[in-house]
Amino acid sequence: MQSILGSLLCLTATALAAVPYQQYILAPSSRTVRPVTIFRQHGSLTSASALFGDSPKSTGNGLVLDEFNASVTYDFGKNVAGLVSLDVSSHKGSVGVTFSESSLWVSSTACDATADAGLDAPLVFSVTRPGRYSAPPEKERGAFRYLTVVNLGTERLSIRDLSVHFTAMPHWEGNALRDYTGWFHSNDEKLNRVWYAGAYTNQLVTIEPSRGDAIDNNSSVNGTLDEWWLNTTISEGTSVLTDGAKRDRLVWSGDMAIAVPGIGVTTYDLISIRNALDSLYKLQSETGQLPYAGYPFNERGIVSFTYHLYALIGVANFYHWSGDQSYLAAKWAGWKSGMDWAAQQIDSTGLANVTAAADWLRFGMGGHNIEANSILFYTLTLGATLARTQNDSATAERWATLARGIQSAAPRLLWQPAVGLFRDNETTTLAPQDGNAWAVKSGLVTAPSQVAQISAALEARWGPYGAPAPEAADAVSPFISGFELETHFMANRTAVALALIRNMWADFMLDDPRMTNSTFIEGYSTSGELHYAPYTNDPRISHAHGWATGPTSSLTTFVAGIQLLSDAGATWAIVPQIGDLTHVDAGFATTRGTFSSKWSVDAESGVFRLQISTPRGTTGTVGIPFPTNHSTVTLSAHPSQGSTTKVVMRGDAAGRYWLNALNGGDYEFVVSPA
Repeated sequence: MQSILGSLLCLTATALAAVPYQQYILAPSSRTVRPVTIFRQHGSLTSASALFGDSPKSTGNGLVLDEFNASVTYDFGKNVAGLVSLDVSSHKGSVGVTFSESSLWVSSTACDATADAGLDAPLVFSVTRPGRYSAPPEKERGAFRYLTVVNLGTERLSIRDLSVHFTAMPHWEGNALRDYTGWFHSNDEKLNRVWYAGAYTNQLVTIEPSRGDAIDNNSSVNGTLDEWWLNTTISEGTSVLTDGAKRDRLVWSGDMAIAVPGIGVTTYDLISIRNALDSLYKLQSETGQLPYAGYPFNERGIVSFTYHLYALIGVANFYHWSGDQSYLAAKWAGWKSGMDWAAQQIDSTGLANVTAAADWLRFGMGGHNIEANSILFYTLTLGATLARTQNDSATAERWATLARGIQSAAPRLLWQPAVGLFRDNETTTLAPQDGNAWAVKSGLVTAPSQVAQISAALEARWGPYGAPAPEAADAVSPFISGFELETHFMANRTAVALALIRNMWADFMLDDPRMTNSTFIEGYSTSGELHYAPYTNDPRISHAHGWATGPTSSLTTFVAGIQLLSDAGATWAIVPQIGDLTHVDAGFATTRGTFSSKWSVDAESGVFRLQISTPRGTTGTVGIPFPTNHSTVTLSAHPSQGSTTKVVMRGDAAGRYWLNALNGGDYEFVVSPA
């Protein structure tokens, strides 16, 4: 692992200087952040705007709260995280601080919630002398856009400075929080903002391991408010990837299925992913079963078939992005045991019969469930590939055989031709979002016509606020919608996929005034209400959840077209999808080097230009799209070394021409009507 860590350190030191489009990055330039505007104020007060700016005030009284309950709510303009500090010039008094991610829950009496009942108590400082008052480490607030300062005493209160020590990404230097290894830019500002908001969301959910959520220790204050603190150590190391910034601040393997690819194309923060996975595998039982979630949630003893599989997928994803053979070898015995535990659930139908109801908080998990079996098929297929890297051909063939059995049995038992979707299980006609999206993502369904049929049927169910998940009542799940997004791209219905990103992630999840304008919410209702069916307490909903960041990796993978086919990009494919865009510039770096794709299309002339760069020593394939409706084009290829080649080509059924067995390097391709 030392060699991999060394490569990552080198990557951070060298690759980032060239990363463009820094203006879109939402991470702060230092760990000291201050508010940018006033959201509201109440009562008798003066100089509320004195607490703006990039540096503390050395003179003057600053904000003055004249009376009990006088308050100011400050807006940081985006979701932030950390420890609040106040510089008070008064000699005595009491000041309260409340936090909220959403404008809906701004209050001078309580914070938004971390428990499934009530609201969180304010942070209170008893002022006994002039000076600086800072929250203790366990009172870090994991995410908030709004911070309210309220006078809780009878004396006039003067505050010279308000600041927050930004605590996300604790293992990165404070002046390096914007040092991304990846970039994305297009002619569509909505897509650009969504990509970078996903990157920032995954930064916010990366925390110091000793600041996990004390989920079993919430207590009532005065019968109405919940005390809260972040004081549980959830992993080893100096950073760890969790589910949400405000809550749960725990390791959940399902969330990682979306977050990890997003991290791969943005910050390449592999050590936080590794620490999270290690924390789960330390809890693996002798039977091979992996926990539903990390410590301390695992102590509840809840079994989840799907999240067990997600923990296996997590290791495969880590190897995929890192190329770390030693890591995979060290995990292999536990991985095999876990895969065999899952395979034991397969019955005479050829499908797994799921008896554990826990999943991503959807309802009705159980039986021969299409989501569970699609994920099982995917994991078995991954396992067969991994087994070959470990020279374990017998295991590879055994798992491949089981996967083929699922692929044969699922359509016979669960496909609904008239609906164009799979049903959830054999006891219902409900067609779930999760199972149908996973049937495509996993490769369970391979016929292009059936993939397109599923994509069209899912699109037909959209509402004004996004793609519904009927298996969770009236919920819109950004988690599962991330997999649906991949379905539309895999169906080559690029315009549909881009429409979903614009409507759901940009117009609603970023620009709705109840949102953070910077990070992505955990879930909400098809009505547009910020209510998530699995919860009874709306203020509890997380507005910074890694599982909601699917577009970040999808835009790089499908629109820019950069796909790693094997470990860290030893083999690759670049297969851009144009849709209604005119230009895209994207890339990222792994331990093997930098991968980039830059393309443009001229609507009038129909000329398409693609510039790619891949590391030396790698090999790959380029799938060149034909713009407009041309089936025959002239292709000019310009490698960085050598002469230009110009030939007339005919595309395949999808309007694409394939160039195979290319060595890593720099190329330019120009496609023009023949």
